[in-house]
Amino acid sequence: MSEGSKPVRLSPEKAVTKRVDYASALNPEQLAVVMHPGGPMLVLAGAGSGKTRTVVYRVARLLEDGVEPSSILMLTFTNRAAREMLTRVETLLGRDASRVMGGTFHSVGNRILRRYGERLGYPSNYGILDREDAQELMGQAASDVLPQVPDKRLPGAAVLLEVYSFVINTGRSLEEVVSWKYPQFLTDQEFMQAVFRRYLERKRQAHLMDYDDLLLNWLLLLRQHPEVRQALATRFRHILVDEYQDTNKLQAEIVDLMLGAERNLMVVGDDAQSIYAFRGAEYANILTFPQRYPDCTVFHLNTNYRSLPPILELANASIAHNQKQFPKHLQPVRQGGEKPAVVAAPSPELQAAFVAQRILELLDEGVPLGEIGVLYRNHSHSLELEVELTRRSIPYEVRSGLRFFEQRHVKDVLAHLRFVANPRDEVAFFRMAKLRPRLGQRLVARVWEAFHTSPEPLTAFLQLDPASLSLPQAAAHSLQELQGLVGKLTRLQQRPGEMIREVLASGYREYVRSQLDNAASRLDDLEQLAIFADGYDSLPAFLDEVTLMNELSGEDVAALEGERERVTLSTVHQAKGLEWRVVFVIWLSEGRFPTARAEDVEEERRLFYVACTRAKDELYLCYPLVARDRYRMDIITEPSRFLQELPEELYQRLLVEAPQENLELEAGGNYELPAFLKPQKPN
Repeated sequence: MSEGSKPVRLSPEKAVTKRVDYASALNPEQLAVVMHPGGPMLVLAGAGSGKTRTVVYRVARLLEDGVEPSSILMLTFTNRAAREMLTRVETLLGRDASRVMGGTFHSVGNRILRRYGERLGYPSNYGILDREDAQELMGQAASDVLPQVPDKRLPGAAVLLEVYSFVINTGRSLEEVVSWKYPQFLTDQEFMQAVFRRYLERKRQAHLMDYDDLLLNWLLLLRQHPEVRQALATRFRHILVDEYQDTNKLQAEIVDLMLGAERNLMVVGDDAQSIYAFRGAEYANILTFPQRYPDCTVFHLNTNYRSLPPILELANASIAHNQKQFPKHLQPVRQGGEKPAVVAAPSPELQAAFVAQRILELLDEGVPLGEIGVLYRNHSHSLELEVELTRRSIPYEVRSGLRFFEQRHVKDVLAHLRFVANPRDEVAFFRMAKLRPRLGQRLVARVWEAFHTSPEPLTAFLQLDPASLSLPQAAAHSLQELQGLVGKLTRLQQRPGEMIREVLASGYREYVRSQLDNAASRLDDLEQLAIFADGYDSLPAFLDEVTLMNELSGEDVAALEGERERVTLSTVHQAKGLEWRVVFVIWLSEGRFPTARAEDVEEERRLFYVACTRAKDELYLCYPLVARDRYRMDIITEPSRFLQELPEELYQRLLVEAPQENLELEAGGNYELPAFLKPQKPN
């Protein structure tokens, strides 16, 4: 018998009594998981079914049965989740659980590599590169491979790092990844391979690992060093993996290789909430678990504690259309509730107006702002709503990243428009000019000094002779291109949407594709920005609108002291694991949700399912009847297939009416100057 399979010795006090009454604390589904003796276990935990509670009680039960805390490994997708689970275990048992190893794959990998990394040639004090540092080092590696300026645009550091990371985490070939994500660089694979080799050399020389190394080197330890694998398998007799549907191939193989002879592995997840293929998650990991572990026990947690019955009925009906899944049917604990509403609005602006107005009504009904969430497929879908919430002074936070107008690519494009509107805007000029090839900080400053003091700075810039500035030839060419672009923009000031498209067509689209990650999503954002700008007939009017999209004070809508003071706006991806009393899902139109670029409609439907199951009490599914295209034409939109396939008896229809314009003006009054602005009478 191996050391890893020795029976557990129970201390007398642990063997006699248990502190926790598991039968009273858990429902029958959860109790079956918690009390199962061991071996491979697949726990299919539906949305709102008490997954975290089940994991916590499972760990507590193992400890109460005498399992050594240090022999339990709990892998989660955030360190915060692991800390919260272990804190709850400690509360349950009334004793310390810190010796249980819990954390993300990366944090656990780091702890293991600190101990065993010398077998791979790393000292125990190796450094860890964060994403920004890794991108900087990748850029240096690219400069090492190609020190001279290339005669064509090659992938930048951000793109190189994204491709490298995807190859490492998915096990796919470089050609496959580039074909899928960056087909414009298919002929540059030899360059990319060389950069990756140099990047690896630089990390080795500096005793550094990036985040991907923490997983890859953990796997290499298990594959190449049997003694390390045996030591880890002996130590960790119970392994629990949370959110297993979100693991990639690398993580799944690590878990498989960590198992000892007893094979006490419990993976917990929900195939219906597998929505991260775009970042390398492997849906097959959870679907094929019973094939990889034929003796596994499968458990279903279908009792939902979160949502009212009508919401669950709709979610169940939607996900039933997927073919590749473990069949499931969430059962509600709560009773009552109104049917979800499918809301058709005449336009995107009126869709936003409906959401904002309903939020104000909910606030009057006693629903705190922090209990309201607005979800969408892509970040660009928040644009009209952010404007509308700002107009109505409704405070909001954007969970899906920066507010729309604060994002780098949006600010880059707007810098061009700001300069045309105000050619003395130094910040806008520097941001715009430095986007051009070979125009660095020093040369841009030289150009700025040559025109900005002129009485007509825009004219002076357009008439600049690059030869008079002694610029290098490549920089002079870039300056001429920028002058040509600004000249075109100047003639388009009554059409701000076309100004944005001109910036994209004049090199910025290629810049995004070669230099920035998530290029397709960023370009979608900018196309939506152009369509939004089409609604304005002058550049100043458009810039006034977007410039005032600042942090809200919430003067008109104030939450009670101690409450969260903001409505949450989020992509569905960022909302997973969260819940709100009231949820709005917007832009449920074909081409938007599911997105026109969707390669896997079933994953898009899982995304819709996740959105619906975030709602506890009320769910509004919204779409505009008409949207504007890039040619400033109004086109009729089609409701999302995810709405069309729902049985009509599961929802109520609402139609937002266009408001009638009120042409009557109230009588104006005289404005009284504040006392401190009035001239003082002499004493």
